[in-house]
Amino acid sequence: MATPRPPRAGATAPHARDGGSGGTEEMEKKQQKQQRLRPFRLRGAGSPRKFGVAAGSLSELLRKGCRLMELPLSGSRLCLYEDGTELTENYFRALPEETELVLLGPGESWEGCASEILRLLLDLSSQKVIEAAQEMLSGEKAAERQKLLVDLIQNLSENTQAEEKEKDRKWFEGLEPRFKNKSSYMRYSCQSRMRSYLRQVTSYTSYVDPTARDAYKKITDLMGEKLKSMKYNGSYFDRREEEEALRLCTPEGWFSCQGPFDRDHCPLKHSINPYSNRESRILFSTWNLDHIIEKKRVIVPELAEAVKTRNGREVNWEYFYQLLFTTENLKLVNIACHEKLTHNLHCDNTRIYS
Repeated sequence: MATPRPPRAGATAPHARDGGSGGTEEMEKKQQKQQRLRPFRLRGAGSPRKFGVAAGSLSELLRKGCRLMELPLSGSRLCLYEDGTELTENYFRALPEETELVLLGPGESWEGCASEILRLLLDLSSQKVIEAAQEMLSGEKAAERQKLLVDLIQNLSENTQAEEKEKDRKWFEGLEPRFKNKSSYMRYSCQSRMRSYLRQVTSYTSYVDPTARDAYKKITDLMGEKLKSMKYNGSYFDRREEEEALRLCTPEGWFSCQGPFDRDHCPLKHSINPYSNRESRILFSTWNLDHIIEKKRVIVPELAEAVKTRNGREVNWEYFYQLLFTTENLKLVNIACHEKLTHNLHCDNTRIYS
Protein backbone atom coordinates (compact mmCIF):
# COMPACT_ATOMS: atom_id res chain seq x y z
CA MET A 1 0.00 0.00 0.00
CA ALA A 2 1.47 3.32 -1.03
CA THR A 3 2.26 5.81 1.68
CA PRO A 4 0.47 9.20 1.27
CA ARG A 5 2.84 11.94 0.30
CA PRO A 6 3.11 14.91 2.68
CA PRO A 7 1.99 18.25 1.24
CA ARG A 8 4.58 20.28 -0.53
CA ALA A 9 6.11 23.14 1.33
CA GLY A 10 3.90 26.23 1.09
CA ALA A 11 0.90 24.23 -0.16
CA THR A 12 -2.47 24.52 1.63
CA ALA A 13 -4.40 21.47 2.72
CA PRO A 14 -7.67 20.95 0.81
CA HIS A 15 -9.88 21.55 3.90
CA ALA A 16 -8.11 24.80 4.67
CA ARG A 17 -9.26 26.38 1.39
CA ASP A 18 -12.91 26.04 2.49
CA GLY A 19 -12.50 27.22 6.08
CA GLY A 20 -11.36 30.33 7.94
CA SER A 21 -12.81 33.83 8.02
CA GLY A 22 -11.22 34.78 4.71
CA GLY A 23 -13.07 31.99 2.94
CA THR A 24 -16.39 32.95 4.56
CA GLU A 25 -16.09 36.59 3.44
CA GLU A 26 -15.29 35.49 -0.10
CA MET A 27 -18.36 33.25 -0.14
CA GLU A 28 -20.57 36.10 1.15
CA LYS A 29 -19.26 38.40 -1.56
CA LYS A 30 -19.99 35.79 -4.21
CA GLN A 31 -23.53 35.31 -2.85
CA GLN A 32 -24.14 39.05 -2.86
CA LYS A 33 -22.99 39.29 -6.46
CA GLN A 34 -25.43 36.51 -7.36
CA GLN A 35 -28.32 38.34 -5.62
CA ARG A 36 -29.92 40.90 -7.89
CA LEU A 37 -29.60 44.43 -6.58
CA ARG A 38 -32.97 46.12 -6.05
CA PRO A 39 -33.55 49.83 -5.43
CA PHE A 40 -35.19 51.15 -2.27
CA ARG A 41 -35.88 54.55 -0.80
CA LEU A 42 -34.29 55.04 2.57
CA ARG A 43 -34.79 57.77 5.16
CA GLY A 44 -34.05 58.42 8.82
CA ALA A 45 -36.73 58.63 11.49
CA GLY A 46 -36.30 62.36 11.99
CA SER A 47 -35.76 63.60 8.45
CA PRO A 48 -37.91 63.85 5.31
CA ARG A 49 -34.79 63.50 3.12
CA LYS A 50 -34.75 60.26 1.13
CA PHE A 51 -31.84 58.32 -0.37
CA GLY A 52 -31.89 55.80 -3.18
CA VAL A 53 -30.05 52.65 -2.09
CA ALA A 54 -29.74 49.37 -4.01
CA ALA A 55 -29.12 46.09 -2.25
CA GLY A 56 -29.61 42.38 -2.73
CA SER A 57 -30.21 41.47 0.90
CA LEU A 58 -31.46 43.04 4.10
CA SER A 59 -28.05 42.88 5.75
CA GLU A 60 -26.44 44.59 2.76
CA LEU A 61 -29.08 47.34 2.76
CA LEU A 62 -28.64 47.85 6.49
CA ARG A 63 -24.85 48.16 6.15
CA LYS A 64 -25.13 50.63 3.28
CA GLY A 65 -27.75 52.67 5.10
CA CYS A 66 -25.78 52.90 8.32
CA ARG A 67 -22.70 53.96 6.39
CA LEU A 68 -24.70 56.57 4.48
CA MET A 69 -26.40 58.03 7.55
CA GLU A 70 -23.44 57.54 9.86
CA LEU A 71 -25.26 55.25 12.27
CA PRO A 72 -23.74 52.31 14.18
CA LEU A 73 -24.54 48.97 12.59
CA SER A 74 -25.04 47.33 15.98
CA GLY A 75 -28.57 48.00 17.22
CA SER A 76 -29.82 49.58 13.97
CA ARG A 77 -32.72 48.12 12.04
CA LEU A 78 -35.03 48.77 9.07
CA CYS A 79 -38.80 49.09 9.01
CA LEU A 80 -41.58 50.05 6.59
CA TYR A 81 -42.26 53.77 6.39
CA GLU A 82 -45.99 53.17 6.02
CA ASP A 83 -46.79 51.35 9.26
CA GLY A 84 -43.51 50.71 11.10
CA THR A 85 -43.33 46.94 10.44
CA GLU A 86 -39.77 45.80 11.18
CA LEU A 87 -38.13 43.87 8.36
CA THR A 88 -36.80 40.35 8.39
CA GLU A 89 -34.75 38.83 5.58
CA ASN A 90 -37.74 36.86 4.26
CA TYR A 91 -40.00 39.91 4.41
CA PHE A 92 -37.34 41.95 2.64
CA ARG A 93 -37.25 39.52 -0.31
CA ALA A 94 -41.01 39.98 -0.81
CA LEU A 95 -40.89 43.78 -0.92
CA PRO A 96 -41.46 45.50 -4.26
CA GLU A 97 -38.77 47.77 -5.61
CA GLU A 98 -38.83 51.43 -4.56
CA THR A 99 -40.50 50.61 -1.24
CA GLU A 100 -39.88 53.40 1.24
CA LEU A 101 -38.08 52.29 4.38
CA VAL A 102 -36.96 53.95 7.60
CA LEU A 103 -33.55 53.26 9.11
CA LEU A 104 -33.73 53.31 12.89
CA GLY A 105 -30.67 53.78 15.05
CA PRO A 106 -30.34 52.28 18.55
CA GLY A 107 -33.23 53.35 20.75
CA GLU A 108 -35.27 54.94 17.92
CA SER A 109 -38.85 53.91 17.07
CA TRP A 110 -41.28 54.48 14.21
CA GLU A 111 -45.09 54.17 14.32
CA GLY A 112 -45.74 54.83 10.63
CA CYS A 113 -46.52 57.89 8.54
CA ALA A 114 -49.30 59.02 10.90
CA SER A 115 -46.68 59.71 13.57
CA GLU A 116 -44.80 61.96 11.15
CA ILE A 117 -47.93 63.98 10.43
CA LEU A 118 -48.48 64.41 14.17
CA ARG A 119 -44.87 65.49 14.64
CA LEU A 120 -45.22 68.06 11.88
CA LEU A 121 -48.40 69.44 13.40
CA LEU A 122 -46.78 69.78 16.80
CA ASP A 123 -43.38 71.09 15.76
CA LEU A 124 -44.00 73.29 12.74
CA SER A 125 -46.10 76.26 11.77
CA SER A 126 -49.06 75.68 9.42
CA GLN A 127 -47.23 76.91 6.32
CA LYS A 128 -44.26 74.66 6.97
CA VAL A 129 -46.61 71.72 7.50
CA ILE A 130 -48.16 72.37 4.11
CA GLU A 131 -44.80 72.54 2.35
CA ALA A 132 -43.46 69.44 4.08
CA ALA A 133 -46.64 67.45 3.43
CA GLN A 134 -46.65 68.43 -0.24
CA GLU A 135 -43.05 67.25 -0.55
CA MET A 136 -43.91 63.96 1.13
CA LEU A 137 -46.88 63.45 -1.17
CA SER A 138 -45.05 63.89 -4.45
CA GLY A 139 -44.36 60.61 -6.20
CA GLU A 140 -45.95 58.44 -3.54
CA LYS A 141 -48.15 55.47 -4.42
CA ALA A 142 -49.63 54.54 -1.05
CA ALA A 143 -53.32 55.42 -1.32
CA GLU A 144 -54.01 55.70 2.40
CA ARG A 145 -50.98 57.92 2.94
CA GLN A 146 -52.02 60.15 0.06
CA LYS A 147 -55.50 60.43 1.55
CA LEU A 148 -54.15 61.52 4.93
CA LEU A 149 -51.86 64.10 3.41
CA VAL A 150 -54.40 65.45 0.96
CA ASP A 151 -56.88 65.90 3.80
CA LEU A 152 -54.22 67.70 5.80
CA ILE A 153 -53.16 69.99 2.97
CA GLN A 154 -56.72 70.89 2.07
CA ASN A 155 -57.59 71.67 5.67
CA LEU A 156 -54.61 73.95 6.20
CA SER A 157 -53.96 75.57 2.84
CA GLU A 158 -57.50 76.44 1.79
CA ASN A 159 -59.89 79.10 3.04
CA THR A 160 -62.00 76.56 4.89
CA GLN A 161 -63.51 78.90 7.46
CA ALA A 162 -64.70 81.40 4.86
CA GLU A 163 -68.47 81.24 4.42
CA GLU A 164 -69.47 84.21 2.30
CA LYS A 165 -68.90 84.36 -1.46
CA GLU A 166 -66.81 87.54 -1.41
CA LYS A 167 -64.30 85.86 0.92
CA ASP A 168 -63.72 82.77 -1.25
CA ARG A 169 -64.90 83.41 -4.80
CA LYS A 170 -62.94 80.50 -6.26
CA TRP A 171 -65.08 78.05 -4.27
CA PHE A 172 -68.24 79.31 -6.05
CA GLU A 173 -66.90 79.00 -9.60
CA GLY A 174 -69.41 77.12 -11.78
CA LEU A 175 -72.35 77.64 -9.39
CA GLU A 176 -75.46 79.72 -9.97
CA PRO A 177 -75.15 83.37 -8.86
CA ARG A 178 -78.00 82.96 -6.37
CA PHE A 179 -75.73 81.13 -3.90
CA LYS A 180 -74.17 83.72 -1.59
CA ASN A 181 -72.58 81.45 0.99
CA LYS A 182 -71.19 77.92 1.14
CA SER A 183 -73.71 76.46 3.55
CA SER A 184 -76.67 77.54 1.44
CA TYR A 185 -75.27 75.65 -1.55
CA MET A 186 -74.42 72.55 0.54
CA ARG A 187 -77.95 72.59 1.96
CA TYR A 188 -79.35 72.84 -1.57
CA SER A 189 -77.11 69.95 -2.66
CA CYS A 190 -78.63 67.67 -0.02
CA GLN A 191 -82.15 68.87 -0.77
CA SER A 192 -81.64 67.99 -4.43
CA ARG A 193 -80.81 64.41 -3.51
CA MET A 194 -83.94 64.13 -1.35
CA ARG A 195 -86.12 65.56 -4.11
CA SER A 196 -84.72 62.99 -6.53
CA TYR A 197 -85.59 60.20 -4.08
CA LEU A 198 -89.15 61.53 -3.84
CA ARG A 199 -89.44 61.63 -7.64
CA GLN A 200 -88.36 58.01 -7.84
CA VAL A 201 -91.04 57.04 -5.33
CA THR A 202 -93.83 58.96 -7.07
CA SER A 203 -92.79 57.75 -10.55
CA TYR A 204 -93.39 54.18 -9.37
CA THR A 205 -97.14 54.90 -9.26
CA SER A 206 -97.65 53.50 -12.77
CA TYR A 207 -96.32 50.10 -11.58
CA VAL A 208 -98.71 49.91 -8.64
CA ASP A 209 -101.82 47.72 -8.92
CA PRO A 210 -104.60 49.89 -10.43
CA THR A 211 -106.83 49.22 -7.42
CA ALA A 212 -104.21 50.69 -5.08
CA ARG A 213 -102.85 53.62 -7.09
CA ASP A 214 -104.98 56.28 -5.42
CA ALA A 215 -103.96 55.08 -1.96
CA TYR A 216 -100.31 54.93 -3.05
CA LYS A 217 -100.49 58.48 -4.41
CA LYS A 218 -102.03 59.70 -1.17
CA ILE A 219 -99.08 58.26 0.76
CA THR A 220 -96.49 59.83 -1.55
CA ASP A 221 -98.28 63.16 -1.17
CA LEU A 222 -98.05 62.86 2.62
CA MET A 223 -94.34 62.05 2.30
CA GLY A 224 -93.82 65.06 0.06
CA GLU A 225 -95.58 67.36 2.53
CA LYS A 226 -93.51 66.10 5.44
CA LEU A 227 -90.27 66.32 3.48
CA LYS A 228 -91.13 69.89 2.54
CA SER A 229 -91.86 70.77 6.16
CA MET A 230 -88.42 69.40 7.06
CA LYS A 231 -86.89 71.59 4.33
CA TYR A 232 -85.93 68.41 2.48
CA ASN A 233 -83.46 67.48 5.24
CA GLY A 234 -80.92 69.95 3.84
CA SER A 235 -79.49 70.31 7.34
CA TYR A 236 -77.56 67.04 6.81
CA PHE A 237 -74.96 68.93 4.73
CA ASP A 238 -75.20 72.31 6.49
CA ARG A 239 -72.33 72.93 8.89
CA ARG A 240 -74.19 75.87 10.44
CA GLU A 241 -76.92 73.58 11.78
CA GLU A 242 -76.75 73.99 15.54
CA GLU A 243 -78.37 70.66 16.39
CA GLU A 244 -75.67 68.05 15.92
CA ALA A 245 -78.13 65.22 15.25
CA LEU A 246 -79.45 67.08 12.19
CA ARG A 247 -76.11 67.36 10.37
CA LEU A 248 -73.61 64.80 9.10
CA CYS A 249 -70.54 67.02 9.39
CA THR A 250 -68.53 68.81 12.05
CA PRO A 251 -69.05 72.56 12.61
CA GLU A 252 -65.93 73.04 10.44
CA GLY A 253 -67.50 71.09 7.56
CA TRP A 254 -65.71 67.72 7.81
CA PHE A 255 -67.64 64.67 6.65
CA SER A 256 -66.57 61.10 7.48
CA CYS A 257 -67.51 58.04 5.48
CA GLN A 258 -69.83 55.77 7.48
CA GLY A 259 -68.68 52.65 5.66
CA PRO A 260 -70.41 50.03 3.47
CA PHE A 261 -74.01 49.12 4.24
CA ASP A 262 -73.00 45.93 6.06
CA ARG A 263 -70.26 47.42 8.24
CA ASP A 264 -70.31 49.71 11.27
CA HIS A 265 -67.44 51.90 10.11
CA CYS A 266 -65.29 52.84 7.14
CA PRO A 267 -62.22 50.56 6.93
CA LEU A 268 -60.18 53.23 5.12
CA LYS A 269 -61.36 56.17 7.23
CA HIS A 270 -62.38 58.30 4.25
CA SER A 271 -63.01 61.93 5.09
CA ILE A 272 -63.56 65.13 3.14
CA ASN A 273 -64.30 68.80 3.70
CA PRO A 274 -66.28 70.14 0.72
CA TYR A 275 -66.23 73.59 2.36
CA SER A 276 -62.44 73.82 1.94
CA ASN A 277 -62.06 74.35 -1.82
CA ARG A 278 -63.80 73.99 -5.16
CA GLU A 279 -62.16 70.66 -5.97
CA SER A 280 -63.35 69.10 -2.71
CA ARG A 281 -66.84 70.49 -3.29
CA ILE A 282 -66.97 68.78 -6.69
CA LEU A 283 -65.45 65.55 -5.34
CA PHE A 284 -68.04 65.44 -2.58
CA SER A 285 -70.76 65.10 -5.22
CA THR A 286 -69.46 61.56 -5.84
CA TRP A 287 -70.19 60.58 -2.23
CA ASN A 288 -73.47 58.70 -1.86
CA LEU A 289 -76.32 58.80 0.60
CA ASP A 290 -76.68 55.04 0.43
CA HIS A 291 -79.88 53.27 1.50
CA ILE A 292 -79.02 50.35 3.78
CA ILE A 293 -82.34 48.70 2.90
CA GLU A 294 -82.38 49.40 -0.81
CA LYS A 295 -84.75 52.03 -2.17
CA LYS A 296 -85.54 50.73 -5.67
CA ARG A 297 -85.19 47.01 -5.04
CA VAL A 298 -86.97 46.79 -1.68
CA ILE A 299 -88.55 49.84 -0.04
CA VAL A 300 -90.65 51.17 -2.92
CA PRO A 301 -91.88 47.74 -4.13
CA GLU A 302 -92.74 46.71 -0.56
CA LEU A 303 -94.59 50.00 -0.02
CA ALA A 304 -96.63 49.32 -3.18
CA GLU A 305 -97.34 45.77 -2.04
CA ALA A 306 -98.35 46.98 1.41
CA VAL A 307 -100.87 49.40 -0.11
CA LYS A 308 -102.26 46.68 -2.36
CA THR A 309 -102.72 44.08 0.42
CA ARG A 310 -103.66 46.38 3.28
CA ASN A 311 -107.19 44.90 3.63
CA GLY A 312 -108.50 47.79 5.69
CA ARG A 313 -105.26 48.26 7.63
CA GLU A 314 -103.48 51.61 7.69
CA VAL A 315 -100.06 51.62 6.03
CA ASN A 316 -97.41 53.06 8.33
CA TRP A 317 -96.18 55.54 5.73
CA GLU A 318 -93.96 57.36 8.26
CA TYR A 319 -91.90 54.18 8.65
CA PHE A 320 -91.34 54.12 4.88
CA TYR A 321 -90.60 57.85 5.00
CA GLN A 322 -87.83 57.23 7.54
CA LEU A 323 -86.34 54.47 5.38
CA LEU A 324 -86.37 56.66 2.27
CA PHE A 325 -85.34 60.08 3.56
CA THR A 326 -83.65 59.92 6.97
CA THR A 327 -80.44 58.65 8.53
CA GLU A 328 -82.38 55.79 10.08
CA ASN A 329 -81.66 54.02 6.78
CA LEU A 330 -79.20 56.37 5.01
CA LYS A 331 -75.41 56.23 5.29
CA LEU A 332 -73.03 58.79 3.83
CA VAL A 333 -70.33 56.83 2.01
CA ASN A 334 -67.32 57.47 -0.17
CA ILE A 335 -67.83 56.04 -3.65
CA ALA A 336 -65.26 53.32 -2.85
CA CYS A 337 -67.48 52.12 0.01
CA HIS A 338 -70.70 52.21 -2.01
CA GLU A 339 -71.48 48.54 -2.57
CA LYS A 340 -73.35 47.91 -5.83
CA LEU A 341 -74.30 44.35 -4.99
CA THR A 342 -77.73 43.36 -3.67
CA HIS A 343 -78.02 44.07 0.04
CA ASN A 344 -80.51 41.25 0.69
CA LEU A 345 -82.29 43.25 3.41
CA HIS A 346 -86.05 43.78 3.81
CA CYS A 347 -88.43 46.07 5.63
CA ASP A 348 -89.51 45.20 9.16
CA ASN A 349 -92.86 43.41 8.76
CA THR A 350 -93.92 44.51 12.23
CA ARG A 351 -93.71 48.18 11.22
CA ILE A 352 -95.36 48.12 7.80
CA TYR A 353 -98.85 48.73 9.18
CA SER A 354 -99.90 51.05 11.98
